[in-house]
Amino acid sequence: MTELKPGATIGILGGGQLGRMLSVAASRLGYRCHVYEPGAAPAGDVAHAVTNAPYEDHQALRAFAESVDVITYEFENVPTSALDLLESLRPIRPNRRALAVSQDRLTEKDFLTGIGLTTAPYRNVETEADLPAALADLGAPAILKTRRMGYDGKGQIRFSDAGQRDWTGAPSVLEGFVAFSAEVSVIVARGADGQVAAYDPGLNVHRGGILRTTTVPCGLPASLLTDAVLIAARIVNALDYVGVMGVELFVTPQGLIVNEIAPRVHNSGHWTQAGCAVDQFEQHIRAVAGLPLGDGQRYADVEMENLIGDDIDRIPDLLRRPRTQVHLYGKGEARPGRKMGHVNRVL
Repeated sequence: MTELKPGATIGILGGGQLGRMLSVAASRLGYRCHVYEPGAAPAGDVAHAVTNAPYEDHQALRAFAESVDVITYEFENVPTSALDLLESLRPIRPNRRALAVSQDRLTEKDFLTGIGLTTAPYRNVETEADLPAALADLGAPAILKTRRMGYDGKGQIRFSDAGQRDWTGAPSVLEGFVAFSAEVSVIVARGADGQVAAYDPGLNVHRGGILRTTTVPCGLPASLLTDAVLIAARIVNALDYVGVMGVELFVTPQGLIVNEIAPRVHNSGHWTQAGCAVDQFEQHIRAVAGLPLGDGQRYADVEMENLIGDDIDRIPDLLRRPRTQVHLYGKGEARPGRKMGHVNRVL
């Protein structure tokens, strides 16, 4: 893979906050970004160009692809038909296999267990009629998740009783209960040359299905820290991956269990902006552009906090605090559950 020269254009599918921060990182390395987004595009405030068109508009997709040198993405759920067209014109990094695995929770769990990793026990629940047998098999408590499109707690139903009969309305996966003491995530990168670099695992705290804070160091024993990084490396190598990935892990008495993977820069990696010389966004741009990766070394302890909904009203106070970075996403209305920005505090 030939490295992109300064002045080249990186195409980004998706124009949200991750695309926004990728565009900023790309500009520092001398690249331009062209964002493709069907809806509102906060990334458009900082990107070189924006195409605002649906993924079904093949003429717009073609023009977008012909204007860029490589294509990446900030979210997983890009329609297959759009990817087919784009891939025929320009390289897509990370590759299509990574997208196919992560777009479907069942496919993802089958992949992870297939490479020898441990996940929560799970059963495919194709229709509502399959639910009783799955619950009888796994028992309760359990959680039913739509196989596609769910995020930030959406598309999920918790079952406290095996007789419960709620339904998601779509093909789903039932996950058995895992007794875990904490959730950590590893932000890992792999270059086109196979080089792998991982950041320190961060401790995640969720409320209402939404990540609220990530803290490094995470407090795990050194042996588990090593295991977490090795698990993440195994995943990206198995996928022949190019780019940054977020790997979420449950800490249990039996060891680490993989919760899920995200083939992109990840909310739990925002702390790297304050704790590392090369943050996750620059790392991703380096990978997809064919540049050498940064080492991911952490030089500060950091707590990242998401600003959700009305948290945006705290901005004046947050700006007064020492050793605090404020990152706002340029979104309009502050709605409940909507990520409006984040802050990184150096501890």
